Amino acid sequence: MTLTKEKAEQYLLQMYQIRAFEEQAEKSYMAGKIHGTMHLSIGQEASAVGSISTLEPTDFIIGHHRGHGLCIAKGADLNLMMAEFYGKENGYCRGRGGSMHIADVDGGNLGANGVVGGGIPLAVGVGIGLKMQAENKVLLAFFGDGAASTGAFHESMILAVLYQVPVVFICENNQYAMSFSANDWTTSKKIAAHGEIYGMPGSTSTDGNDLLEVQKAVEAAVKRAREGGGPSLIVNDTYRWRGHSKSDRNRYRTKEEIEKWKKKDPILRFQKQCIGEKLLSEKEAEKIKDQGYADIESARLFAEASPEPDVAALEEGVYAP
Repeated sequence: MTLTKEKAEQYLLQMYQIRAFEEQAEKSYMAGKIHGTMHLSIGQEASAVGSISTLEPTDFIIGHHRGHGLCIAKGADLNLMMAEFYGKENGYCRGRGGSMHIADVDGGNLGANGVVGGGIPLAVGVGIGLKMQAENKVLLAFFGDGAASTGAFHESMILAVLYQVPVVFICENNQYAMSFSANDWTTSKKIAAHGEIYGMPGSTSTDGNDLLEVQKAVEAAVKRAREGGGPSLIVNDTYRWRGHSKSDRNRYRTKEEIEKWKKKDPILRFQKQCIGEKLLSEKEAEKIKDQGYADIESARLFAEASPEPDVAALEEGVYAP
């Protein structure tokens, strides 16, 4: 995929929107405007944008609990997304989904699952459906390094190959499953090797903070899936700057480690590359950054002015046998 000025602007804007959304989410939580917890993806922007940039608008994604960036990269309406985050009636899921379960089925975002690794077998089911429909649609299924250690992951790999589903499984290895270091049990390359073991050609690991490297790997896997070549496994090696959730005090890693990864900031890395290749000027890049933050501020104002759900409608959309 050739990087044009238009695409450079689009990718950079999306990454700044993700960063701004996450920072605003944190501020809203600290101000007592959001209840419960959340899982921020600051530092992982290139994985989301680079991966999803390879899709057609009619393709699908399944996310995970750290999925705000995935929603934005899939083209979410920022107003409706922020309203959902705030638990408002006019949010994507009428405020029922909140931070972890924002879904936009019409836009190809099938949401996330509350169980670690729970979205992986769901992706196989969706993949079987897409194959039966025979419309050349592809699904990207995102999960973390912790999910790669679950039985659901391995069972799903076997079934995905058995049914040759048009699914690209993307493990975002942000180095920690809660407080447990991925390095204590595996590496990104070893996780990716499972794809080859189970019979998925082209499975590989990438520098998940390099948008163009991520894009290149996922693009090849998406092309293969769309042409009937079956599933692939891509592992994007990245890092979350914040804790696992807002209750995480980060006692299991050092400030030096965090600062080391911050120097690999995926946004600044891509921005520097675009400026170096004369696709963008420094002034244009700064304007895009300002636009990204302005978009999120506008969404915040929209969400905070939006109506709360009606208590009388509490049971609507709740189903039981």
